[in-house]
Amino acid sequence: MKDNLKDVITQEVEALGLELFELRRKGTASRPTVDVRIDRTDESPVTVDDCARVSRALEAKLDGSGLVGERYVLEVSSPGIERPLRDARDWRRFVGKRVSVLSPAHGGRFEADNAGLDEENGTDVVRLRMDKGAERRIPLAEITEARLTFTF
Repeated sequence: MKDNLKDVITQEVEALGLELFELRRKGTASRPTVDVRIDRTDESPVTVDDCARVSRALEAKLDGSGLVGERYVLEVSSPGIERPLRDARDWRRFVGKRVSVLSPAHGGRFEADNAGLDEENGTDVVRLRMDKGAERRIPLAEITEARLTFTF
């Protein structure tokens, strides 16, 4: 049933010109919470209006569908200002942004500027500009976790 729910949500979100970033199902069996994170396909940030449009569309589709029960809670939001970078597309999209990277094979957790993504011998390699200007190159597969960082 979870795949059906994801398919329905993805279809509704994409019909509004947005993309499904993440879907989480939480809560209890009697009061499930459907947590939907959306993102824009252009470079602009997700707005409150985007979340409201998605929420209205999903409520219309989910009410009475049997996919989540009658007493569900729907939460629609953006991935946040410190959003995760999950794949090569994210690394390309956020070039020039400050990132927090976890790579046990390369010294653990550290912050750097995303300087881009290259392909080397069929492997995606992230270029990171360190604070003192040196550049580190880390295969994307060796990055356990990465997210944008908010700086004042």
